Amino acid sequence: MSVEQETVNVDELRWFKSSYSGSDGGDCVEVAAGLDAVFVRDSKAADNDPVLRVGRGEWAAFLALTAE
Repeated sequence: MSVEQETVNVDELRWFKSSYSGSDGGDCVEVAAGLDAVFVRDSKAADNDPVLRVGRGEWAAFLALTAE
C-alpha cells in the first residue's frame, strides 16, 4: 500500500452513508467513489477529520474479504 498526497476536493464527491450506520448519531462511515480511488471518512466529523484514500483495486480486495 502506498501513501501519497492528492489534491481532490472531497466536498465535490458524492458521499454515501453506510447502511450499517444508525440514525441516532453512533458510529458512522461514509464512502465516495472518485475516478481512481475510493474515499472513506467518519460522517460525525466530516469537516474536521482527514479522509482515507484507497485505490480501487485495494477497495475491491477489501470488499471481497468482507463478503466471506
